[in-house]
Amino acid sequence: MSISATHELLPGTPAGRPGRVILLNGTSSSGKSSIAKELLDTLDGAWFHLAIDQFHRIRGRREWTEEEFLPVFQRTVLGFHRAVAGMASAGNDVVVDHIMGERWRLADCLTVFDGLPVYFVGINCSLPELERRERERGNRTIGRAALQFPLVHQHGVYDVEVDSERQTPAECAATIRDRLSAGPPTAFDELRR
Repeated sequence: MSISATHELLPGTPAGRPGRVILLNGTSSSGKSSIAKELLDTLDGAWFHLAIDQFHRIRGRREWTEEEFLPVFQRTVLGFHRAVAGMASAGNDVVVDHIMGERWRLADCLTVFDGLPVYFVGINCSLPELERRERERGNRTIGRAALQFPLVHQHGVYDVEVDSERQTPAECAATIRDRLSAGPPTAFDELRR
């Protein structure tokens, strides 16, 4: 299908309803990407998968001191949040793969995603299993999950939680799909209060 310059913007685009956001939060190696893939394969309509790791991978590489890198890292995360909000504001449904390892990340999402229907999903997995996955995969920084483990779920409020150690990615995705069908999200409104 080709789109010529003479085509008009479709009615309701982008001023129509905002897209839904499924925000997957869990540590490194918790299974977020596998669950996101399953969701994209099974949800109705056109969904996009945006992952914070993608944004870190597309940043130019150079040698940074820790002091130089911290503001670059933070700007990358802040830009990621705004890219997600932009996609959803234009009416796109988005599955987001993220790690709320610091309070400022969640605080920024609460601000930037205001007015968007955000289904906040907790991806749980035990620390021994996370460490096993890090070792087995061979492409993960060993110890990263252990650093993130006490932080990612500290806010304690979700629309739905899944356990990627006891459930397959397909089962986790089914639980999330059921929550979408059950009604509008509430976790972000509760966290804002």
